[in-house]
Amino acid sequence: MFQLAAAAGAGAATTSFTGKRKEVTTYVFVTGSNGVATGDPELTMRGHRVVGVNLPGHGPEEQYTMAYQAPQDLAKLAAMPSPVAEVTLDDYVEATVDVVRKVSGYGPVILVGFSMGGAAITKAADAVPDLVDRLVYDSAFCCSKLRSPAEYQETPEGKQSLAPALLEGIVGDPRVINAIRFNWRTADRKFLDKAKAVFMADGTEGEFLAMLNTLLPDESLQVASADARGRKEAWGRVPRVYIRHTQDRMIPLALQDRMIREADAMTPGNKFKVYSVATSHGATPKTYRQITDILDRLAK
Repeated sequence: MFQLAAAAGAGAATTSFTGKRKEVTTYVFVTGSNGVATGDPELTMRGHRVVGVNLPGHGPEEQYTMAYQAPQDLAKLAAMPSPVAEVTLDDYVEATVDVVRKVSGYGPVILVGFSMGGAAITKAADAVPDLVDRLVYDSAFCCSKLRSPAEYQETPEGKQSLAPALLEGIVGDPRVINAIRFNWRTADRKFLDKAKAVFMADGTEGEFLAMLNTLLPDESLQVASADARGRKEAWGRVPRVYIRHTQDRMIPLALQDRMIREADAMTPGNKFKVYSVATSHGATPKTYRQITDILDRLAK
């Protein structure tokens, strides 16, 4: 206990330091649907700062219940109120901007959005463009010509997605709980095989199940259909990067390329710098190392 108290005291003393701070790049990560706040520890080991945004309603303590454990009480799980029932894209943006404001005084900020997280980083950069040094869309939605991720999913390119297969994993009536609730802990082999094809077709079963167990059951109904476009004079002047996942079956490569093209057409003087990684939507640990390398180079 003494050691803990001493450590706490040392930390408190550090926070009162008023000297000049060494500038260091901070990577702010915004998760996709059903995700929790996370980052990339390898970037920290390479000398950067890394923080994940705690999106409203996305805390494990808010979503994990006994009904979700094994053996599961599916009837109870289907009827429970959702902590994201009233959560909107604006709420995600507010949480993201709050983190960006806090870390921006320590050096450059690289804002990274994965999948649906792309909607939040676009709107966050639109709100505080001078505090974001670079945007990174990691196989993420970037809305420019069309207003929302949902509209992009309805395009010919979007309809190539295997994502509709995930609907078989829904528990409860979304119209009643005002959220989409998935039972990621199911042992239904048919559903799991389809989910693996959507998320991580190139991974082992162990890698896929490990990834699946990081997902929260609930996601807001409102985020995907919200207007996620940035303004040319704000978001449009922040340097941006797109990391294409060339084997993605959630956000197909053709859809990724369409979003890149349309954003570049909107801001021809500030086009995407594009990288490609041969991976599915959820990168395996091996392929994610390539993404880490890309992110690391952006700070140099």
